[in-house]
Amino acid sequence: MGLRTYRPMTPGTRTRTNSDFSEITKSTPEKSLTKGLHRKAGRNNRGIITSRFRGGGHRRLYRMIDFKRDKRDIVGNVIAIEYDPNRNARIALIQYEDGERRYILHPLKLEVGATIIAGDSADFFVGNATRLDRVPLGTTVHAVELMPGRGAQMARSAGAAVQLVAREGDYVTLKLPSGEVRKVRKECYATIGQVGNIDHKNITVGKAGRQRWLGRRPHNRGVTMNAVDHPHGGGEGKSPIGGQPRTPWGMPTLGYKTRKKKKLSSKFIVSGRKSKSGRR
Repeated sequence: MGLRTYRPMTPGTRTRTNSDFSEITKSTPEKSLTKGLHRKAGRNNRGIITSRFRGGGHRRLYRMIDFKRDKRDIVGNVIAIEYDPNRNARIALIQYEDGERRYILHPLKLEVGATIIAGDSADFFVGNATRLDRVPLGTTVHAVELMPGRGAQMARSAGAAVQLVAREGDYVTLKLPSGEVRKVRKECYATIGQVGNIDHKNITVGKAGRQRWLGRRPHNRGVTMNAVDHPHGGGEGKSPIGGQPRTPWGMPTLGYKTRKKKKLSSKFIVSGRKSKSGRR
């Protein structure tokens, strides 16, 4: 698990870095655990673009990941580690004692041949999943449920890790990678360890064409548009945006907080996430 660099034979390879894929042990996905993926190119059910600069990209098969870990108290063996084009983390193919196979997110340091188990009696080894009220304080976990039985929703990306810092009553307190500290029901499941592929954040794309492979179209700034297309547009030559920075639809942006003040889940947040400048 590391990064591969390229000789500067072209401008696109001069700064390009990529994963060396050294942890990958199987190149083709498990057919029974895949399905077709129809990509919407940023459009909603009415065909209106709601996420700009999306479209194109390589065809993908969706790998069905077991986020619920509801196969309890049955030992599974890691038989392969695979690449998943739909996420930045790797996935591990698990074969259980009854013959069923499932994909899970690949935790750091989980090797082929290792055994894992999910349940209320699971030991605290990497890859095992259990209730948060059983996990010792200070333990690093990932793939955390927000509601019991709903499936993992937090800490699923490459390198993500959540630390269990306190336990009180029906809730446990977790410290998230963003710096946010929040409460989660103690019955929720989480997987021990940190998500693998931690070098993903250090990858340099190198050229615009590689973004097109990923389904990202060119992004142009508001100040380069006409006044009819964006609040920042118009003017002669290089004009400043003038006033408060805004989205194409007139909403303030660049620091403007959009979280609803009466959002129901706010009562579970002990302290908010911290910005890069140190301010909340």
